[in-house]
Amino acid sequence: MADQKPALVLHLATGGEPLMFALPIDSSDKLGEKLSELVKAGGVESVVTKDNSTVTINFAHVAVAYVDDLNRKKVFGLN
Repeated sequence: MADQKPALVLHLATGGEPLMFALPIDSSDKLGEKLSELVKAGGVESVVTKDNSTVTINFAHVAVAYVDDLNRKKVFGLN
């Protein structure tokens, strides 16, 4: 089994390529649980990345946000 490589994936409302931030495994689940409310409310959240950098995200500019494992290919609508 390959090591997990969780990442925060952000699709901005203005379009363009998604932004991806590698996450520590231990914090990715907790962040994933909060994303729905952050996007709905347009909240601002600081996120610590895998390399211990901090990024602050204004979710008012985000159309879609999710945590995904970069080791797998994601096809929406299929499990």
